Amino acid sequence: MAALSKKRPKYLNLIKIKLPIAGIASILHRVSGVGMFLMLPLLVWLLELSLRSPESFEAMKQVAAHPLLKLILIGLLWALLHHFCMGIRILLIDMHIGVEKAQASASAKMVLAVSLPLTLIVGAKLW
Repeated sequence: MAALSKKRPKYLNLIKIKLPIAGIASILHRVSGVGMFLMLPLLVWLLELSLRSPESFEAMKQVAAHPLLKLILIGLLWALLHHFCMGIRILLIDMHIGVEKAQASASAKMVLAVSLPLTLIVGAKLW
């Protein structure tokens, strides 16, 4: 037992650790899921506001026209697109497709390469 404790690092600097691209994509997958979950009340409120009456729909359009809310919605759009693309990657890995290190790294890069431009395209349409 004493031999195991001697091999453990005494100080672990998380900033100096070089995380592989697959690890970064995985962390972003978790962050996007949490972000979507936390913003659910805002989205439900906007939906409820848009469906209540024609007057409340106009109020929702005014609220949604605010630049800060547009940025939040673009962030949610990125979260949705990244979470979706990464979910497909994880499903493929669960089916033992792209399990090798090189393929996993390439698929993680592809998730980022697909989700970011899609966010820019759809976000530009939203703005």
